[in-house]
Amino acid sequence: MGTTDSSRADDGRSLTGPAAPPSGLLDLLSVAAVVLNAQGRVVFWSRKAEELFGYTAAEALGQHAAGLTVHEEHRDAVIKLLADVMESGTDWAGAFPIRHKDGSTRLVEFRNMRLLDDLGDVYALGLAADQAAVERVERDAALAMRLVSQSPVGLAILDPDLRYLAVNPALERITGQSAAERLGRPVGEALSYLDTDPEARLRRVLETGESVVDRHIVCRPPSDPDHEHAWSVSYYRLEDSSGRVLGLAYSVIDVTERHRAAIEAAQARQRLALIARASACVGSTLDLETTARELADLVVPLLADVAAVDVLDSALQGRTAPQTGPARFRALAVRAAHRTEAVRAADPPGELAVYDDDRLISRCVRTRQPVLVPRTTRRDLDHIARHGEAASLLAAAGVHSYLAVPLVARGEVLGALDLKRTRNSAPFDDDDAAFASELAARAAVCIDNARGYQAQRHAALTLQRSLLPEPPSHLPGLDVACRYQPAGVTSEIGGDWYDAIPLQGDKTALVVGDVMGSGINAAATMGQLRSTARAFAELGLAPAEALRHLDHLTEGVEQTITTCIYCVYDPHQGTCQICLAGHLPPALMRAGHAAHLLDMPTGAPLGVGGVPFEATTIPFRPGDELVLYTDGLVETRSEPIDARLDTLLDTLTATRGHDLDDTCNRILEILRPPGGEDDVALLIARAQADQS
Repeated sequence: MGTTDSSRADDGRSLTGPAAPPSGLLDLLSVAAVVLNAQGRVVFWSRKAEELFGYTAAEALGQHAAGLTVHEEHRDAVIKLLADVMESGTDWAGAFPIRHKDGSTRLVEFRNMRLLDDLGDVYALGLAADQAAVERVERDAALAMRLVSQSPVGLAILDPDLRYLAVNPALERITGQSAAERLGRPVGEALSYLDTDPEARLRRVLETGESVVDRHIVCRPPSDPDHEHAWSVSYYRLEDSSGRVLGLAYSVIDVTERHRAAIEAAQARQRLALIARASACVGSTLDLETTARELADLVVPLLADVAAVDVLDSALQGRTAPQTGPARFRALAVRAAHRTEAVRAADPPGELAVYDDDRLISRCVRTRQPVLVPRTTRRDLDHIARHGEAASLLAAAGVHSYLAVPLVARGEVLGALDLKRTRNSAPFDDDDAAFASELAARAAVCIDNARGYQAQRHAALTLQRSLLPEPPSHLPGLDVACRYQPAGVTSEIGGDWYDAIPLQGDKTALVVGDVMGSGINAAATMGQLRSTARAFAELGLAPAEALRHLDHLTEGVEQTITTCIYCVYDPHQGTCQICLAGHLPPALMRAGHAAHLLDMPTGAPLGVGGVPFEATTIPFRPGDELVLYTDGLVETRSEPIDARLDTLLDTLTATRGHDLDDTCNRILEILRPPGGEDDVALLIARAQADQS
């Protein structure tokens, strides 16, 4: 058997402790109390009775009630009614007109009942209220109840312990929770699905009386966990007319449609801005990996938590992708908004990955259509990942939604953009697929451009390097170190070259040249000029004569403007004869002295024609160093060339006596940062003692 707590009322309120203050409802009704003896005479007359009937207690006590307050035509009926109550003990309730002291008539609501004292005497208790006041209260109560029940605004009433006392139908409809699920329960328990702590906020309102108006709440109620709902909520304390705290009420207005419209508008603005950014940011270089990283960076975190860009290996090789069998991808970029196991599951950039026919990314590139999985299952993850271990990592990372869109440019599928969501709780939808496809289409053109450029650049670089000689292992009286460094990824391969040519009589010809222009044509022109310069050198032509013949030769070459420095070193004479064709002067460093630029006639570039070349002969003894270089080493857009030349000379002075290979590396490290805009040829020669 259960037990009943006699210290609490039926509604849960405590009955212990000091008496609670009145509610004020009886004062609102102005209920009058009158007690009559068995003869119908007044023996008790309350203050409210004085207000209702107009007679003071002194005037009423001892008087016959019917004669005092009832009109003549109603007197007999009232006397009979009173007698019935006295004899039968049955209560009577009703309304009839009474006569006020001022002569006016008022309709009064009565509740009459018999009283019995300890002596056995019988009395009649009459409780009376102005019927107009009663009707007003009833009307107000009915109106309030109707407003609450029919209001489109959700309303809830809580007691001082923040337990639900009442919930209107609108709140049931808005939240998807029935009144039965709430009544009697604490508010924190009923609203456990909210991210915030509503109970603490409501407690502050209850304690301070400061209302909270139009607070915006976004949540996923249990009735619709897949979608966000937005509510405008207001909290306010309830008090009676005497200021006693009755509890708390809150109202809820469903603003979900407005919230979603605002989100869609903001999302549309974000996506338009992202498309504009894609045009400006993706493809800023012609480097394939950089372009892929720019695309991945663009979509994270606005569109996805994890993004990967995978290009078909066949596209990189210039071949058509097979329509059947496993798909071979080269991972180019992976980007995540936060640390996640999903990155470990992705293919490392630069590595080759093979995906079977049943994988979703394979389907994406074969069909050239987006593949959308709004809510992934473990089976889906097995078809997303390359193998089971990667699928387990995706599950551990909380991947719950997947989208892959193809990268298609100029009618050819290049690969796919792979997108996953982990912390972003919203699933991918058709709008996301359309937006991702738009970004992928724009990026695919940039990737295709980078792919074509990379192929051309690789061919030009291969040609360039194949045309550059390996310095002879032994040159009489001379140590030589050479370097060629191609331009950065934003430019094409140029036509810079170097050469060290053994000649008769232990002499050595040193040549550095720079063909104007870039690409395969410049590299091919460089190859012709280098071969011709080597042939003229082996004929024993003096530097000025050799340049004159090279100048004449360029008349039949498509790219005719070329700068060149041509030197012939004679170890027996200890001299070096130098001639320039529009080239930067070489740097000379003698033992015990700082490096300096040689002051000599610059001459005109090869291809200008009709300009004589003038050679200069300098002493070049053991320990002396001569540095030949192309303009890509010292010319930049950001610094004056004089400052760059000073840096070159300072570096040479600081590396005096070092190994020549180390000196070359140090010069390139200081003067040639990664991504230079022009290619560089560098040759350093150091005279040695004659060992013949």
